[in-house]
Amino acid sequence: MKIVGKTALITGASRGIGKAIALELARQGIKRLLLLARDRQKLAEVAAEIQALDVEVITLAVDLTKSVSINIAIAQAWRTYAPIHILVNCAGVAHQAPFLQSKQQKVEEEISLNLLGMMTITRLMARRMTAERQGIIVNVSSLMGKVAAPTMATYSATKFAIVGFTQALRTELDPYNVKAIALLPSLTDTDMVRDLKLFRWVMPMTPEKVAQGLIRGIEKDSSEILVGWQSHLALWCQRIFPWLLEKILLLAAP
Repeated sequence: MKIVGKTALITGASRGIGKAIALELARQGIKRLLLLARDRQKLAEVAAEIQALDVEVITLAVDLTKSVSINIAIAQAWRTYAPIHILVNCAGVAHQAPFLQSKQQKVEEEISLNLLGMMTITRLMARRMTAERQGIIVNVSSLMGKVAAPTMATYSATKFAIVGFTQALRTELDPYNVKAIALLPSLTDTDMVRDLKLFRWVMPMTPEKVAQGLIRGIEKDSSEILVGWQSHLALWCQRIFPWLLEKILLLAAP
């Protein structure tokens, strides 16, 4: 699908990778962006940057863990701005702790936002996209959706689930000309990551690099987009020397 002239909805658009993707889509000639996140003020700040690029912007201050609010927001957005050609599911949260020391509330928050919230909005959007017989759904996973990391058990579990969900969705939606893509960046320098203890020897990439990788992947009609040389190296090691990768992860873990 060509991006020029299209409409996209991005969750988690107030910061980090979501914000970078919104700005990159604006630079690539998208017609309209719907930005969804919980923080109304931060959304307004991102919207101002995008409006300077002469792109129409609509902000939706919605909590993805509230299914009723999401239903209302998507129904209104589709009624006003249909069709929405691209959905980018980028909203997420990460809490770091050895699993036996993790707090149940934080475990539930990761699952609720990273996975269940993403599934809720995907169902609502995919039903409308299949009726239009066009669309792209991008689910932002992580390298941790392929290689699980110590101290990040719940986060890794949600990202693995996103990869599996996207694979199943891809097959189901293909007859309707709707594409499902998994985006898997390695560690990215965002506000969320700055609150974590970094793994040794891992060099964070910029959100802008992730956004550019997504655009290239969409243009190539990729089903999974792995971003960053560290991601490719880790997967290569996992396939050929899984025992070695386990030892490296143990040594690298904070």
